[in-house]
Amino acid sequence: MILINLLPHREERRKRRRQLFFGGLAVSAVAGGVVVGLWYLVLQQMISSQDARNEYLSAQIRILDDEIKNIATLRSEIEALKARQKAVEDLQTDRNMPVHLLNELVRQTPEGIYLQTIKQDGQRVSVSGIAQTNERVAEFLRNTANSSPWLEKPELLEIKQSIQQSSGSARDQKRLFDFSVRLSLKRPQDVQGEGGAASAPAAASAPQAPASKPPQS
Repeated sequence: MILINLLPHREERRKRRRQLFFGGLAVSAVAGGVVVGLWYLVLQQMISSQDARNEYLSAQIRILDDEIKNIATLRSEIEALKARQKAVEDLQTDRNMPVHLLNELVRQTPEGIYLQTIKQDGQRVSVSGIAQTNERVAEFLRNTANSSPWLEKPELLEIKQSIQQSSGSARDQKRLFDFSVRLSLKRPQDVQGEGGAASAPAAASAPQAPASKPPQS
């Protein structure tokens, strides 16, 4: 006996395949949503951790900025103290310069020259006086340029002839020369530095004693 199935089995098969297909799509969509949700949570956790690190770094940077400001303030105070200390040291060092100036003028002024005014402005010194001859002024310039450890760079500003009378008669007139000179006065540390530099070559050029030979037997 032959059995014939007259039901629409092909439609039923298509329907089951369609259901399986849409079921697979639904499962895939759910799985994709779960994966996206998990990835979103991971990203939020990473962002929160990075924000916490950024906040910590910002707080540390603010602390360092405050410390840098304090260091800059301390440096400015240290520089101000150093400047004050240097000013005090310069005053203590330069307070004896007028004494050295007068001593050197007494030593380097030749006979026949009479100093009238001496004016000091820092390391610049202006001297004016009367000389018997031009040669006396030239000698004074040579002495201050070559023989003085404290005076240097003499510069003749003016020299002119003047007639002076020692008494009322015209026969007692004397021909003198009014002059003015500008000098530079060295500071004590400069003089000490030149003294040390001069002593070093002198010590190097000093003759050495010959080595003694052992006695021969």
